[in-house]
Amino acid sequence: MVDQNGTHNGTGHRWPRWLPLTILAGGLVLFFGLDGTQLISLQTLADHKDDLQQFLRRAPILTLLLYMLSYIVVVAFSLPGGAVMTILGGFLFGTLLGGIIVVFAATIGATVVFLAARTAFHDRLATKVSPWIKRFEQGFQDGAVSYLLVLRLVPVFPFFIVNLAPAFLGISLRLYMFTTFIGIIPGSFVYASIGNGLDALLTAGQNPDLGLIFQPAVLMPLLGLSVLALLPLIYKKVIQHKGQTHDRSSKN
Repeated sequence: MVDQNGTHNGTGHRWPRWLPLTILAGGLVLFFGLDGTQLISLQTLADHKDDLQQFLRRAPILTLLLYMLSYIVVVAFSLPGGAVMTILGGFLFGTLLGGIIVVFAATIGATVVFLAARTAFHDRLATKVSPWIKRFEQGFQDGAVSYLLVLRLVPVFPFFIVNLAPAFLGISLRLYMFTTFIGIIPGSFVYASIGNGLDALLTAGQNPDLGLIFQPAVLMPLLGLSVLALLPLIYKKVIQHKGQTHDRSSKN
């Protein structure tokens, strides 16, 4: 905008940068104001499972699109309920298709978070998140691909933190999307498989186990995949160590 003296006050330039933050704040207020934590819950899914199946039969394409959009919004706004949404995907579309849809939707939602953090929110959040971002910094410097894959494969840190951290550490968008897509595949299919068997569980009077991914039978293969992801980094460290040892022996 231009004031009466003909100078720019910058308000017009600042507004686009504030827009994502305004949308995020408004979405969070709306979500919690409408008690969204109860809306995205296993109990709600159990109460309305028949209605959901009927809607799916009447409008399968619309159901798929609405589900994908809802999942993207949940991830983009960092709302609680990602596991429940993944179970819902398996319940509606089966383990295979549900898992595939989840992987694409979660990657898109995570990319929205990444872009927002790297552009509109970067200056405001960089100083606030710097203490915990230091935990990731060394790993990204040593091997960004391996480290990102491990963070995605093993759910040690909350999903939204892993979405934010790369934005402040100079990771490229292409690398971020690739490692997100690959890294969330195992966990997505684990929870989609729970959803695929949800009807039988509820009929038997049982509740799905959201902690299934932390059970040894599931967690150990994920840890194994993490070790495989770290092999290039381990190899790099070994080669560097051998080179340093050789240099020291040559000097002696």
